[in-house]
Parts: sequence; C-alpha cells; structure tokens
Amino acid sequence: MIDPSHTVIDTRPSAPVSAPELRLEGVTAGYYAHDVVLNGVTIDAVPNKVTAVLGPNGSGKSTALRVLAGFVAARSGAVLLDGRDISSTATHDRLSMGIGFLPQGRSVFPRLTVEENLQVGARHLRSRTAELRDAIALAFERYPTLVPKRRSRAGSLSGGQQRLLEIARLLVTQPSVLLIDEPSAGLSPLLADVAYAEIARLRAEGRTVLLVDQNVNAAIELADYVHVLAFGRNQSSGPVEEYRDLDRLVRSWLRAE
Repeated sequence: MIDPSHTVIDTRPSAPVSAPELRLEGVTAGYYAHDVVLNGVTIDAVPNKVTAVLGPNGSGKSTALRVLAGFVAARSGAVLLDGRDISSTATHDRLSMGIGFLPQGRSVFPRLTVEENLQVGARHLRSRTAELRDAIALAFERYPTLVPKRRSRAGSLSGGQQRLLEIARLLVTQPSVLLIDEPSAGLSPLLADVAYAEIARLRAEGRTVLLVDQNVNAAIELADYVHVLAFGRNQSSGPVEEYRDLDRLVRSWLRAE
C-alpha cells in the first residue's frame, strides 16, 4: 500500500512544457457499422489547463478520448493538434507527437517487473541507451515509492502503486498532452486524492490535460474548463465556474434528450 504522504516528495518544478491544443471537431464515431457513439461532438483540450469531460454513463466520454488517441477512427469530423489535422495519424505516431493516453482500469504488464514496464513505455528510446537510462532514472526520481519495487513484478503491486506505475510509464514518453480516463477507478478515496494531486502537478508543469471522470465533484475541483456530453452529443461547455452547482448539473443529464 502506498503511503500518500510519501508518494510524491520531489516538488521541484520540472522544465516547462510547450503544450499544444488538442481538438475534437464535429466528430462522429462508433465501434460497429450500425453503432454511433459520438454524434458531431466537439471538444477542446485547452493548453496548459485541465479540461474535464463529464456526462452520464454511455454518453461517449471514453470514446472521445480513444478517438483523440487514435484507437478509434472518426467517421466524420477531425482531430486537430494545434490546427493540424491528425485524423489519419497512427496511434504510435501521435505518441511521438506528445499525445499520451492513460486508459481506465489497470494497464500494467503484470508479469514484467516495474523497471521493465517503464522500459516498455520508453521503447522509442531503445536504440539510445543513455537516454533510456536517464528516462528510467527520472521516473524513479519522480515516484520514489516505486524504487524498492523496481525488480518486483508489476502484478504484485497494490492498486495504487500500479496506477502510479502507469503514470510513470506514460511520462517517460515526455507527453505534452495527457488524455486521462477515470484516474481514480478502483482506488480508495485516500489514494484517489494522490492521483488527483498528481494531475494538478502535471498541469502546473505546463501540460494540456483532458480528463474523463465519473467522480464529478473531484473533476470540478480540479478542472479549468468543462465539456458535458449526453447521449453522444455536446450538451454544454464553458469555464468551470459555470458548473459549481453539481445538483443542477446532474439534473440536466436526466433532462437530456
């Protein structure tokens, strides 16, 4: 179990990140030919800010992240990175452009060690030994609670430790845009707070963060901007100050048509 008071002890500011805008523009998408999950959805991930995507179950929030990351193709509309259309760009090429995706649920390789999981994240450096070594060292410096576990199998870690490993593995690619799906899923409230604190730290470093979360209260506390989806369509969007009344927000989902 992670001791939250010691999870992140290196509070020195990292080098500033030049973060772009990532935009989903009028996108229609689904998983099957007869299936429409997103219907003309537009979402802006604002540079250097946390943008939350909220809505009831089945509204298309996670699908929107998968389209942005390149795992689901848009049938119409576009994915734009600082105005450049990357809709046809492969997932691994989007990663090299600085777009990182943290999926919902556990994604560690359980039979690999913690260090081997980080090496998988840094596979783009596999031919540059010194840079690979430095990237792994920085990951352990950032998350010192993983150091004693570096040769342990990732599957033996607690849920909170696995989540930190997933974030650490993502950061070795040095992303400027982070797509984060349900960061607190499966975590205790105390460890969820650690995850949210880390997202706030990523924003403070100058990264663009797009956050999907069912924990509406936590997302509102963290976000700068909000997009609300309902039944695969945009319902509303704006600065977070417009969404402080959570009761009214949830009631609006029930009235959505």
